[in-house]
Amino acid sequence: MIAAPVHLLGERLMLCPSGALHWPGERTLVVADLHLEKGSAFAARGAMLPPYDTRETLQRLSLAIRRHGARRLVLLGDSFHDGAATGRMAVEDRATLERLCAGLEECIWVSGNHDAEHGVPEWRRGKLVFRHIAGDVARGEAELSGHFHPKATMPTRIGGITRPCFLLCANRLVLPSFGAFTGGLNVLDPAMAGIARNAVRVFLLGDARLHSAPFDALRRAAA
Repeated sequence: MIAAPVHLLGERLMLCPSGALHWPGERTLVVADLHLEKGSAFAARGAMLPPYDTRETLQRLSLAIRRHGARRLVLLGDSFHDGAATGRMAVEDRATLERLCAGLEECIWVSGNHDAEHGVPEWRRGKLVFRHIAGDVARGEAELSGHFHPKATMPTRIGGITRPCFLLCANRLVLPSFGAFTGGLNVLDPAMAGIARNAVRVFLLGDARLHSAPFDALRRAAA
């Protein structure tokens, strides 16, 4: 996979086509919105879905950690789909998660709206602030967040192609959902207008690389 570099306040961050962010200077991997056990939550309400989303998500996460040689993992909230998710996890999946965390020097769990009881409200490292939902950013700081599961439609000669994406703004970066069983919200949706008011670029996830476009180009294409 070919990662794409971006810079926030002088920090070099690498965006990976997997949907993870690698901070090489800190040997840190950042992911958002795993939504572990979302499938089993739907099944409990009568929607019979294959119960393998947690396993696939953890396999992808383990691969990303090994690929980048990360020693710290930061999870930007909604790591679990609900408060009872850990109780529904298969024994082998719980063991995989425990081994994954045990192999790291540090694992930072930021709480989300789906798992508010799990983790810390935010985490700070240098000038970067890590949150689940984008909020106010102080002067001299930059923010990394998730929550919105951003996706974008890139115009091509054969029509628009829609993929999950990173949304880069002047002072923040919104990560795509990393979970195997999650939807997305278009970056041009009115619900994201406040977040995207100073958006610069989007980076759509591809199989082996990212596909970048200026945010204004998306606006013009949609108009």
